[in-house]
Amino acid sequence: MAVNGSKRRKLAHDSDDEQDQHGASSKRAQKDFFKNASNWNLEQDYELKRRKSKKNAGDSNKLPQIKTTDGRVELLQAPQAQDDDASIVSDTEWLEGRDEAESEPEEAEEADDVPEVPEPQQIREAQEELAKLATSVNENPEENVAALKAIAKIGQSKIPTIQMLTLMTQLAVYKDIIPGYRIRRLSEEALKEKVSKEVRQTRQFEQSLVHGYHAYVLELARCAKAETKPVQGGKSLANVAVTCACTLVTSVPHFNFRDELLKILVGKLSRRRVDADAARCREAVRKLFDEDEEGRPSLEAASLLAKMMKAREYQVDEGALNLFLSLRLLSEFSGKASQDRVDRLDDGAPQKVKKSKREFRTKRERKSIKEQKALEKDMAQADALVGHEERDRMQSETLKIVFATYFRVLKLRVPHLMGAVLEGLAKYSHLINQDFFGDLLEALKDLIRHSDEDADADPADGEQGEEAEGADDGDDYPSSRNLTREALLCTVTAFALLAGQDAHNARRELHLDLSFFTTHLFRTLLALSTNADLENARPASTSASAAPSSRVNVQTTTVLLLRSLTGILLPPWNIRQVPPLRLAAFTKQLMTAALHLPDKSAQALIALVNDVTATHTSKVSSLWNTEERKGDGRFNALSETVEGSNPFATTIWEGELLRKHFSPKVREGVKLLEKSVSTR
Repeated sequence: MAVNGSKRRKLAHDSDDEQDQHGASSKRAQKDFFKNASNWNLEQDYELKRRKSKKNAGDSNKLPQIKTTDGRVELLQAPQAQDDDASIVSDTEWLEGRDEAESEPEEAEEADDVPEVPEPQQIREAQEELAKLATSVNENPEENVAALKAIAKIGQSKIPTIQMLTLMTQLAVYKDIIPGYRIRRLSEEALKEKVSKEVRQTRQFEQSLVHGYHAYVLELARCAKAETKPVQGGKSLANVAVTCACTLVTSVPHFNFRDELLKILVGKLSRRRVDADAARCREAVRKLFDEDEEGRPSLEAASLLAKMMKAREYQVDEGALNLFLSLRLLSEFSGKASQDRVDRLDDGAPQKVKKSKREFRTKRERKSIKEQKALEKDMAQADALVGHEERDRMQSETLKIVFATYFRVLKLRVPHLMGAVLEGLAKYSHLINQDFFGDLLEALKDLIRHSDEDADADPADGEQGEEAEGADDGDDYPSSRNLTREALLCTVTAFALLAGQDAHNARRELHLDLSFFTTHLFRTLLALSTNADLENARPASTSASAAPSSRVNVQTTTVLLLRSLTGILLPPWNIRQVPPLRLAAFTKQLMTAALHLPDKSAQALIALVNDVTATHTSKVSSLWNTEERKGDGRFNALSETVEGSNPFATTIWEGELLRKHFSPKVREGVKLLEKSVSTR
């Protein structure tokens, strides 16, 4: 008992130090317990816990009896203990064991997995999903902006039809939700600013929209370059991508990534063969030029077109160069430009504004005004508002790009682009700097001289050289040049340059001599009257790739001839100062040419002669009256100069033959002409 009591006393009465140590250790353990308890995963531990099996789980005597062939009745043998042990394995161990063994076969199955769903059913399911996502975005774009990413993910399918449906769906969605202003990318500092909940939500939507739209534009660029086979409807993935790009350029030209969309269109225009995609891109760029009020889109498109043509060495279709004639801003520009500089026309020197008395403002007011100006600048940039100075600057840059391109084509004398260049120079003649006139007229003269040399050369050698050149190029452009049209276009352009502005006032100072064009037309007038293609808008040798919708260089040779003659005989700037010899010589030549022309061309020339006689009656009336003839010598219709033909030595006897012309309108026109001359 004493021993037991001493033992109890020893266990019950510990020293104070031991008690303190024991309490500290228990508190530490308790603290560690609470600290580590947050990291415990009880559910995972329960799943990983090894499952226990009952010992007699496999022992069962309630098995069906089997009667053998001998007639004995036997019981089935119970499974062996080894099998029981093998089956009693935890789920985790079983999965871990099978992961390593079956990881490679599963990957092989995924690689060789062929979708069992038929393609038509996949297309229907994709249509339903795209319609659902597009509807959700249109209903509430800010809340469902994440659906844009889901729509783009559907387009990753390998089925071309689903890809085309995705591109068209994205086009419709972006057209509806794109705002009327340009969204700028926010910097990291701007994203960290403290803003209200509504502003933060709007910013998130705008940034998500810009990110998704950029990915869509890049996808359009990739698909437009892809060479894909057309599907059942005859449309390929590239056709759909080009259509979407053209629609975005014309519908939302103010939004982001406009330059990347224009690169898609210009890339299609750079091809030699003109197909439906190129025609669609050309119409889209023309519409952009027509409707552009800002100036920046036109400048970007004109710059890309000029760079593309220069890189292709101007071996492009004529329709690409004709796009410059659709520029809306060039008709509103008030300056004068050349290929390297622009002079603005100001009403006068800017007057100095007298400084008013400086108003006193506090530091807070100055800061507030400064912030207000910065805010107005940002708002103007977001709304795509352009001031007059910025607008004039962009117009000047566009004008320099256009004239630089025209002048390079003139220097290179690219045959199939000469018509478009000369038409463009004639249209924008009022915008050409007078200092640029001399170089431009010399280029036109050189073009006519070279055309005469080419016409005088051996035709066989020229045809062989052109065939060899066409064989080397392998393009669809015309292998022969229409020298007659080129010469007429040069003459029309030269006189249109003076008629389009006040350059005739400075003609004496600049020493501009247009007699070269007058003499050349006089020498070729009789040869033109026997041209079989005089009334054809497009000569037989012209490329068939030119679009029928092209609005330039489609005038007949007769129209070009009439425009040239009007500029020479009835110039608007000095209509009363045309020399009598020139009037008489051309009147005689025109009446002679009317004998050989078709009936419509003959009617036009007789009407022109009627206008000339009505304006200059006293100068040409003697040609119809032999008694008033003042000339001596002989008339030379094949003279090299207008004055050397001696027109007053002859009369207009062609009227007697034209009165018996087979066309009633020609006969009527001649009678009206002679009646008007006799009454004046």
